[in-house]
Amino acid sequence: MSLNFGASIPFVNLLGFTLEKFDGGESEMHFEVLPQYMNTYQVAHGGAVMTLMDVSMATAARSLRLDSGVVTIEMKTSFMRPGLPGATGKLVAKGRVVHHTKSMAFVESHIYNGDGDLCAQGSGTFRYVNRNDGVVFNGAGKPVDPPTD
Repeated sequence: MSLNFGASIPFVNLLGFTLEKFDGGESEMHFEVLPQYMNTYQVAHGGAVMTLMDVSMATAARSLRLDSGVVTIEMKTSFMRPGLPGATGKLVAKGRVVHHTKSMAFVESHIYNGDGDLCAQGSGTFRYVNRNDGVVFNGAGKPVDPPTD
């Protein structure tokens, strides 16, 4: 059963990530590795894997503070093996908050291939921010009027 992200993230929607767990500082996300998300070697593109990792960690952090959003401050990724879709056709990311304060969350994520083997792991630091629902920012970080269409 796929859960609602609780935030509008067009890039995540484009990649088709689904949220399967969102509770108590933990998250689980699934990513169906379609041909358009593969690299030259027919494995999940590293950028897609890193995005999955980033979003799984951010979602784990958000699960502790439903009234806030988060932004990524830093992230480290280690790839152990190719992101092969395997038997399930999906990669699975599991994010977990290791420590958090009022303003920051320190999170880890592990990504498993379609056969259940660990293919990447990482850690990240996330800052809690106030949600500005309906506020649109330009490239310079300044609010602009949202589109009307």
